[in-house]
Amino acid sequence: MRVLGIDPGLTRCGLGVVEGSVGRPLHMLDVGVVRTPADMAVPLRLCRIEAEVEHWLDVHEPDAVAVERVFSQHNVSTVMGTAQASGIAMVAAAKRGIPVALHTPSEVKAAVSGSGRADKAQIGIMVTRLLRLTQTPKPADAADALALAICHIWRGAAQSRIEAAVAAAGRRAR
Repeated sequence: MRVLGIDPGLTRCGLGVVEGSVGRPLHMLDVGVVRTPADMAVPLRLCRIEAEVEHWLDVHEPDAVAVERVFSQHNVSTVMGTAQASGIAMVAAAKRGIPVALHTPSEVKAAVSGSGRADKAQIGIMVTRLLRLTQTPKPADAADALALAICHIWRGAAQSRIEAAVAAAGRRAR
């Protein structure tokens, strides 16, 4: 399974592609961050993010896209920008018929480190180890995007099988 993980943000949007399956070694195919300047108009910033996400989808042809679920923060403007970038990523994937999964930060942390309360440094270290990288991806948004992809490979595949089994059981019951 090939997954594009997206850590949405208006200033920095992390992108990471991981390939693998449960019980098998994972491989990082690409990682990066889309940056937009704070003094640029928001619609133009969203256009830049959208163009980059579209490019990554075209180049990497993922089987799924994993996006960090937006959660309430203290800074409303930060939440708005994150939600807008998240929406752009989801629409770009949906236009191509690529399944999109949302994972909470604590789900991602627990999947990658074993603790839903891990800090950014711990996530970076675990991503580096799990993908057998020589150095931790920088900035943290890049490592977070890879962590999202890892989380989806490990958790999303199982969840998809459960949903398919429930759907099949429902069809048989009719």
